[in-house]
Amino acid sequence: MDFSLSEEQQLLKDSITQFVDKDYLFDVRQKNIKSDLGYSSDFWKTFADLGWLGMPFSEADGGYDGGPIDLMVIMESLGRGLVVEPYIPNVVLAGGLISRLGNEEQKTNFLPKIISGEIQMSLAFAEPQSRFNLSDVITTATKDGENYILDGYKAVVMNGPSSDTLIVVARTSGTQLEEKGLSLFLVDPSAKGVSMRNYSNVDGSKASEVTLEGVEVSTSSLLGDEGNIYSVLEEVIDLATLAISAEAVGIMEKMNEITLEYTKTREQFGETLSSFQALQHRAAKMFCEIELTKSAVIAAMHAADENSNELERLSSLAKFQAGETLHLVSNEAIQMHGGIGVTEEYDIGFYLKRARVAEQIFGTSEFHQARYADISGF
Repeated sequence: MDFSLSEEQQLLKDSITQFVDKDYLFDVRQKNIKSDLGYSSDFWKTFADLGWLGMPFSEADGGYDGGPIDLMVIMESLGRGLVVEPYIPNVVLAGGLISRLGNEEQKTNFLPKIISGEIQMSLAFAEPQSRFNLSDVITTATKDGENYILDGYKAVVMNGPSSDTLIVVARTSGTQLEEKGLSLFLVDPSAKGVSMRNYSNVDGSKASEVTLEGVEVSTSSLLGDEGNIYSVLEEVIDLATLAISAEAVGIMEKMNEITLEYTKTREQFGETLSSFQALQHRAAKMFCEIELTKSAVIAAMHAADENSNELERLSSLAKFQAGETLHLVSNEAIQMHGGIGVTEEYDIGFYLKRARVAEQIFGTSEFHQARYADISGF
């Protein structure tokens, strides 16, 4: 398998890296993440102008016909700068579902606005009892003439506070754990019966708890076939899992670089920390595990690019490896910095916070280890 980037992909990586290093200054990031919006609308418009929001979409949908490898390049580069703009909720999740399941009217209404950065969207799929089981859904959608009535509760809706439209997973038939019987609905957050409790995660990113009480939506709000969307939902979540894994690679690479630089300047007992062999061994282990994680993510992205039936298995392998390595690297980075590493005086502490959130998104290492074993027949 060829792990090298094409010329176009390398140019994409260079352009994002240049933006992160020169324009995405850390103090500006901190100011933006503490704002009510939680990110910069100006930066989001820049992402659109540079074509990053349209990269994963086909030319027929108004995009640039990029693939999973291009998505990996984008997310890894954004991870290095702890970019807070909601790329995964809008482009990977909402855009991915609409491009796969939407009718022509829905694609026309939403995809150009996602690509241009005019609209914010979120996927409301998780529930308090479901943990990471996508089919564990008790939110219901009951047919009522030409409408559906939605009732239920959704947890940890990423980008919820900024969303103009929610994509809600609800059960139109079947029992709680059945894969069949799940449907997707486009819901206006300001609709009667929708209430949202907005909050910040430990890394500062915004999320919502969404309550649906007798929310009435028309049949035109149905995304895809009623009761038959699970396989596509799982595919999109797997791709988003790889996206967060690629972001994790960028985070851990940057943490490793910051830590190595710190050990070259920080002195103990008259010697720099980098001169101590024990720390050299720990740094070498960090580097090896990062490279192993990169290989796992690349292999899974190639499976996605080739529409391989190995995507489900390899996405779990990549997320397991990313979670384990992210935990290792973030812990070692803080240990080598000492107590100052968890203060706001040093950037490394903010990388730690994002690392802890990224470990949980779309499933922990324990969940994906068990999923990988189950799929592999162990």
